[in-house]
Amino acid sequence: MMALDGLRMLDLTRLLPGGYCSMLLADLGMEVLKVEDPFQGDYFRQMKPLHKEEGAYFLGINRNKKSMHLNLKTPEGKKIFFDLAGRFDVILEGFRPGVAERLGIGYPAIQSINHRIVYCSISGYGQDGPYRERSGHDINYIALAGFLAISGEKFKPPAIPPVPMADIGIGGTMAAFAILAALMARAKTGRGQYIDVSMTDGVVSWLCMHMAQFFSGGVPPRRGEYEMGGGSPYYTVYETLDSQYISVGTLEPKFWANFCRALGREDLVPKQFSEGEEKSSLFAEIQRIIKTKTRHEWETFFKDIDACIEPVLEIEEVLSHPQFAHRGIFQKVHHPVEGELKQIGFPLKFSETPGEIRTPPPRPGEHTVPILLSLGYSGSEIEEFKKKTVI
Repeated sequence: MMALDGLRMLDLTRLLPGGYCSMLLADLGMEVLKVEDPFQGDYFRQMKPLHKEEGAYFLGINRNKKSMHLNLKTPEGKKIFFDLAGRFDVILEGFRPGVAERLGIGYPAIQSINHRIVYCSISGYGQDGPYRERSGHDINYIALAGFLAISGEKFKPPAIPPVPMADIGIGGTMAAFAILAALMARAKTGRGQYIDVSMTDGVVSWLCMHMAQFFSGGVPPRRGEYEMGGGSPYYTVYETLDSQYISVGTLEPKFWANFCRALGREDLVPKQFSEGEEKSSLFAEIQRIIKTKTRHEWETFFKDIDACIEPVLEIEEVLSHPQFAHRGIFQKVHHPVEGELKQIGFPLKFSETPGEIRTPPPRPGEHTVPILLSLGYSGSEIEEFKKKTVI
């Protein structure tokens, strides 16, 4: 048994936010059917780098799903979609606001035939407001939300996070959380509902600590000054002798004390929260000390010291790290065309209903015919759909 056995989703999304959301739910057992147009499908399929025939990004977030081709701009395609919507629990879409309605498959239309449907829309700025129809990408969302302005070092340009925070954290993870909450509510009321996920709104919600500081004291945090953004000697990264880095997260005084005493610098313990020139001097002194050993030497040095010190690993080093090997975070799945694929497994551990990789990412439209047959369409009707590019 899996946690979400028996629940079914129609996934109309392309690219990252929706794909990551539906992968999380599919890993937990939800049946996810990707509905792709017959001409191009999910843009990630052909976005470089390619593994063999399929894009690496597509292969990375579309396991445990099915795929069918369906042209929603045709009357027949729309009818098939309505047939499906009457039998599914969740619809996930990531079109620009208004597109689903223009296609005739918006929430009001679907809700009229299935009052239990949970319909989730992911967009950059939400379904209403002056930015409703603006185009955008992750960098724009985190810029508008204030996240980008506080990222990076003081007196330097904002540092662009290499991980698309809004796409994965909001469009992916928060959307999955919202869908599960709506399904829980449906279990009590018998009714589905509409979910409007704005990635920009979600990023603002992540600034809860920064905004609390501003609301309380009236002083907004600035780039390179926030204590947990590299603005404090006790919570930052330092360069090592071999031009690599270690992370120092000695936020609590007990960890800072352990750190200083390990370095033989008891005199630095009371200076943790110093300001002004003393703070600058403390930064410089810690950097001078850390620069005397290689990253590996510091890793060994701090191995048994309770001080929140870890090396800054490169991506390739993460793959062989014993912690991740023990946790089984990296797994493999066999794809009939692409061969053996390495995957990041489901990251959460359940004692009774664990998430798992069951099937490889689907080929384009791989499940179209079986799905149509399950809806009662005949072989001759399916052949006619192919001729009319309905599928």
